[in-house]
Amino acid sequence: MSFLDKAKAKLTQAVDDHGDKIAQGIDRAGAIANDKTGGKHADKIDKAAGKARDALDQLDGKNDDIPPGSAR
Repeated sequence: MSFLDKAKAKLTQAVDDHGDKIAQGIDRAGAIANDKTGGKHADKIDKAAGKARDALDQLDGKNDDIPPGSAR
């Protein structure tokens, strides 16, 4: 097993175990960025946060990491 295979396996396991907390972190980062810019770039920040959450959700290929009812 190569280094990259091991890293991917660990990342996948981390996403499985803590995907909800990672998604909350993405939401918090977006809220902070939105607050710091005074809402001036809210549409771009929301779009970036949505893409980050989608990427998180696809890391393990199960599309199960974003809790139902999460705000984007």
